[in-house]
Amino acid sequence: MPVELVLQNFIDGQFVGTENHIDSFNPSTGEVYAKVPDSGEAEVNAAVQAAKAAFLGWSETPAAERSRILNRIADLIEIHLEEFVKAESRDQGKPVSLARAVDIPRAVYNFRFFATTIVHKTESATYLENMQATNYTVRTPVGVAGLISPWNLPLYLLTWKIAPAIACGNTVVCKPSEMTSVTAWMMCRLLNDAGLPQGVVNVVFGYGPKAGEAIVKHPDVPLVSFTGSTPVGQRITEQSAPHCKKLSLEVIQKLHVVCVALFMINL
Repeated sequence: MPVELVLQNFIDGQFVGTENHIDSFNPSTGEVYAKVPDSGEAEVNAAVQAAKAAFLGWSETPAAERSRILNRIADLIEIHLEEFVKAESRDQGKPVSLARAVDIPRAVYNFRFFATTIVHKTESATYLENMQATNYTVRTPVGVAGLISPWNLPLYLLTWKIAPAIACGNTVVCKPSEMTSVTAWMMCRLLNDAGLPQGVVNVVFGYGPKAGEAIVKHPDVPLVSFTGSTPVGQRITEQSAPHCKKLSLEVIQKLHVVCVALFMINL
């Protein structure tokens, strides 16, 4: 069968091709149906530089305007919800009903939740009467966030990382799982129409040890968020420690299952 989709990286508001690609399989047939960019240090560096250049303008954008843009992204995903549902089911292998009930609506909700949060948040302060002093917290954007998401909830968990990062004024370089990249690519096609400035969200596709590690080790990425296995989380911690990077790690052990052929089930 001919390959139906050839994905491209999304860097500085533009789709950028790569020479090498990774085969992406349709879980229901076992056939290759898409080609995913096999990105490395060069592509990651271009994405980081774009995010770094966009950071100053985006971090100074009023919260109300950032909120409006996030809500517009949510609107566009919702308009194309059924396309995302079918793509997520085909790419990841989950039932269409599950993608329709959970994954894609939650991606929409992620953007709406943080769009609302940033216009209603309040700073915390404590008055220390005996010292005649006030202790208060000021939250400011950090910079470029490196976001690495897993295969099991592709768009759901990717947007759960992107939405709070950009809502708070950061810019991002994302790497979805190389096994489930299609809905992330589809989302990128909507960002310019939503009015998101170029360079605020950049997406590079590829393998973890190649593209993911390049993001983690990049000196201009002070914040890393990762969801995946415990060994990879440990490696990210080790690589980030020399730079004192801010880390958000959601790591889990693999679930081992023993299957025994005792009977057949006719579906």
